[in-house]
Amino acid sequence: MMEESFEISKVLAIVAPIIVIQFILMIIALILCVKAEQTRGPKFMWVLIILLIQLFGPIAFFIFGRRNEK
Repeated sequence: MMEESFEISKVLAIVAPIIVIQFILMIIALILCVKAEQTRGPKFMWVLIILLIQLFGPIAFFIFGRRNEK
């Protein structure tokens, strides 16, 4: 029983930071998407991508979805 608890704590130590990073990226991407005047493609599509494709959705928005506003 003690070994199971030890293994769970190891897994949690690895997974927890990834979940936190994913959540922060998702919030930032959603805020930037909503505030952007224009995006490459419809905003609702980007919102769905950000919400449904964990970790890679926000990254895809940062790389492909944002337009350079000058």
